[in-house]
Amino acid sequence: MVFSSSIFLLLFLPMVIAIYYNPVVKARAFRNVFLLLASLLFYAWGEPVYVFIMLATIAVNWALALKINKTKLIMAIILDIGLLFVYKYANFAAANLGFPVPGIALPIGISFFTFQMISYMVDVYRGKARAQKNFLSCALYISLFPQLIAGPIIRYADIEEQLNNRKENWDDFCEGLKRFVVGLGKKLLIANNCALAADAAFDHIKQGGEIGAAFAWLGVIAYTLQIFFDFSGYSDMAIGLGRMFGFKFLENFNYPYISASITEFWRRWHISLGSWFRDYVYIPLGGSRVNTKSRLFMNLLIVWLLTGIWHGANWTFIAWGLGYFVFLASEKFFLPISKCPKPLAHVYTMLIVICLFVIFRANSLGDAANYYAVMFGFGNSPFITEDFWFYLGSLKLYFFFGILFCFPVVKRIEVLFPSLSFAVCIILFTLCFASIVKGGYNPFIYFNF
Repeated sequence: MVFSSSIFLLLFLPMVIAIYYNPVVKARAFRNVFLLLASLLFYAWGEPVYVFIMLATIAVNWALALKINKTKLIMAIILDIGLLFVYKYANFAAANLGFPVPGIALPIGISFFTFQMISYMVDVYRGKARAQKNFLSCALYISLFPQLIAGPIIRYADIEEQLNNRKENWDDFCEGLKRFVVGLGKKLLIANNCALAADAAFDHIKQGGEIGAAFAWLGVIAYTLQIFFDFSGYSDMAIGLGRMFGFKFLENFNYPYISASITEFWRRWHISLGSWFRDYVYIPLGGSRVNTKSRLFMNLLIVWLLTGIWHGANWTFIAWGLGYFVFLASEKFFLPISKCPKPLAHVYTMLIVICLFVIFRANSLGDAANYYAVMFGFGNSPFITEDFWFYLGSLKLYFFFGILFCFPVVKRIEVLFPSLSFAVCIILFTLCFASIVKGGYNPFIYFNF
């Protein structure tokens, strides 16, 4: 089930809200059990078989955490990583090793809920959180539908108290609803329209067509806007939905496209993933407190190799992760980006981010190489083609607002005109619903991860 679908907006969510906030049964136990059942239904709607695998994995992790020790922690991590490997990487490994490809389907959201289970086990082992004795509460933490299939990655320690002691109120509900509508607008109005240009450009290259350098740049810039508003939009919706039911999740994006270095970019982009790798991989390896530069270099390499692999079973994601490693290591060791004028540093940062998104979006390294060749003028195609003018002309409004909202404009408008928020949300939801009625399915990008 997708947040931006009519069945979710008109049927699932209203029914869940009505039953959750019914005036007769208000006990916390009832609300938690109902929210768990609703979350399992939400996941089973698209993954009717894999919901049982998820529940079985939760049960094993829950049981091991009750009497945690080093052996049980290792057992849990092997189980979680093993399942992730089988379902996400077995096809890729078999294809590259020359074995028959098993054709295993990828369960939606497996990377997200696997990382949540690992963080739960590690935090309990480290004493940063108490083992959850109630299996239903543990299952609710992992399967809570707002963040189940595309994050953010929620740490158990961050919502441990909220599971049984949260206080729902009208102000939080309204703030959550507003945040949800903003995220819906990001996805349906900006991301989906930018996707039209991005898909056209990358599909032309994949099919061997000639698009010209101008359209190649427009296509990858469109994708840069699409993936940000798609994923940050989902995060907004997840945070908003959680707030509507009394949960307060941490932020996952903080205007990453205003960054003046690649290091800053990764402090602002997909914050829950970056902090996960920092706390559970980078710091345990020694982080930046190691004795030699070669060891620090190796720690960074491992983290960014794993970051690339986490995003998908394709050499493109590995190359994308290693690309970020090169620039992050360069900034740490010898590139004095902090001494550059901020406008110049910002241009440098965005050029790197945009160019690396070519590898991220391409279906293969060959397609990425062909796309780069067109972008940088290698070949016989003209610089500007009719496709460039068509997509720029038809989507210029979406590009304009997409670029504008990459900056903290909305925050400043809310401060200056707080009374307009409600009216703007009504207009935004009306436009979103019109987009849904119009049709056209464009799933969230991170459903693939």
